[in-house]
Amino acid sequence: MTALDITSEDATLETAPTRYIEGRGIRFAYRRLGPSTGTPLVLLQHFSGNIDAWDPAVVNVLAADRPVIAFDNAGVGRSTGQTPDNVAAMARDAVAFINALGISEVDLLGFSLGGCVAQQIAAEHGRLVRKLILVGTSPKGGEEHLLAVLQEAFSQTDAPDPRLPLFFTTSSASRSSGLAFLKRTQVRKDDRDTDNGSAVTDPQAKALITWCATPDPEHAMLRAIRQPTLVVSGSHDTMLPANNAYAMFKELSNAQLVLYPDSGHGALFQHHEIFVSHVRTFLHA
Repeated sequence: MTALDITSEDATLETAPTRYIEGRGIRFAYRRLGPSTGTPLVLLQHFSGNIDAWDPAVVNVLAADRPVIAFDNAGVGRSTGQTPDNVAAMARDAVAFINALGISEVDLLGFSLGGCVAQQIAAEHGRLVRKLILVGTSPKGGEEHLLAVLQEAFSQTDAPDPRLPLFFTTSSASRSSGLAFLKRTQVRKDDRDTDNGSAVTDPQAKALITWCATPDPEHAMLRAIRQPTLVVSGSHDTMLPANNAYAMFKELSNAQLVLYPDSGHGALFQHHEIFVSHVRTFLHA
């Protein structure tokens, strides 16, 4: 029996127990949803995010017909170890987690910083990754405005949560969607994940900024990715602008591109119904 066999199929992100597994000297925290058979979809989280920062409206629906695994990478949430300050090390830790679960093939959904990690894994571990979903992210050498956007978001002291200005636009429709997203992420009251503060955000910020500041003029990273890829972005992403998505789409050998209107960095949460529909169609194809 593997670790994938021990969670009820009707568990949700809000109800699934947090489990732990050892790999590469790290005790990884994770939650597993959905059926016990099928290619697992592993979620790679954004800068500063943990398991409970995922949107149940996305995760639970994706888990209706496939195994979905949300986890904390090294040093994040309740996982042990130290958060690396570079994407390559984050990718090694994520692969160690997947290997510890005994999984030989996965689909990856990488959001923001997690999308950078997903690219690294897909480029280096072609047999491990079947399909790739890159959301609100950047290619190596891409454009980022992390610190400026963070400073602007935290200056808005009237916002109930910094994710509202970080992930959503200023339109009433987007803001309303943002408030609904925040409410969904707070449904779980017991056994919630932990926020480890600057011990996570400082190295993660360095990793993301360095990734984008490192030129890749020949697009070697993207051209090493042979897996079918779905690239997704919000039309008004201020942190990792949508031109990054188009740049990845052009250089990847087998990619589809989706842009959502009137949406920022959190386009997958604002447009969660159509996003899940696009992902399920892509993964089933």
